[in-house]
Amino acid sequence: MHRIKDKPVKLLIPHEKVQERIKELAREIEDYFREPFLVVGLLKGAFVFLADLIREIQLPVKVDFIWASSYGSSTESSQHVKIVKDLDMDVSGQRILLVDDILDTGYTLKEIKELLLLKGAKEVKTCVLLDKKERRKIDVEADFVGFDIPNYFIVGYGLDWDEEGRNLKGVYAVEDA
Repeated sequence: MHRIKDKPVKLLIPHEKVQERIKELAREIEDYFREPFLVVGLLKGAFVFLADLIREIQLPVKVDFIWASSYGSSTESSQHVKIVKDLDMDVSGQRILLVDDILDTGYTLKEIKELLLLKGAKEVKTCVLLDKKERRKIDVEADFVGFDIPNYFIVGYGLDWDEEGRNLKGVYAVEDA
């Protein structure tokens, strides 16, 4: 059994199921975009999901990253979103797929989507691996969702708890977090 910070974790979504859903998401995204587009990943949590997702997309894509942080303490999201690293590319006139690991309170996804539009993006669609609707604090929904999950603290498949657990292949719920 895996443990993170001395807490047990239980497998919520096996790696094989994640990979299967990513292939389906890639087809949905291709059907929507139908031409080359820019993928913007939210660091750090989305990098594993984004890497697997773009390898399944059969359209030409460009990739950039933005690092935004909304966690005040180690397990609680705050309303304040801080840009740690901005984009390297000019997004003016671009059709963008904004990719994040988890849609929780909604603050980060909403703020970064608005930022991309302010920078001149033609369109911004959103894709998340996990959607935790119970935790939503503002009215925001992702355009493409891998899995709806209950209100657990999640690690694995790129998601971490103070940098631990990102390398777990599946998606795990931390018990008693």
